[in-house]
Amino acid sequence: MTVRVEAEPFDLALELATFGQGAGAIVTFTGLVRDLPEGGLVYMEVEHYPAMTTQALEAIEAEARTRWPLSDCLIIHRFGRLVPGAQIMMVATAAPHRQAAFQAAEFLMDYLKSRAPFWKKEVTASGENWVESAIKDEDALKRW
Repeated sequence: MTVRVEAEPFDLALELATFGQGAGAIVTFTGLVRDLPEGGLVYMEVEHYPAMTTQALEAIEAEARTRWPLSDCLIIHRFGRLVPGAQIMMVATAAPHRQAAFQAAEFLMDYLKSRAPFWKKEVTASGENWVESAIKDEDALKRW
């Protein structure tokens, strides 16, 4: 079970090379920085308070392990200046059966999208904007 918060890009294939060995199902999700609907995102600045962020991600990973029979779990979230198309995060879950792996991955993603202590600022040629949590992301978290 691993939680990492880091600035450097990660290698998806390398991360999965030894992940979840012996599991019946492995589910992965990799999030990318997407451009704004109208285009023009120069970069996204992701900030965090290291002690708070790591502790919060470890707690939600532990919560997932109490809800589903996971044999392995990985959460990676990046911080710093990220351009459109860059990997921003990854979740991987391994379990004896696919339903547990899928549900645990969705649970972790819903938490990361709405509650994880990261602050994101979008920077365009015309200015900066702090990103707020979307109502649909908050609603998704309620199902858990």
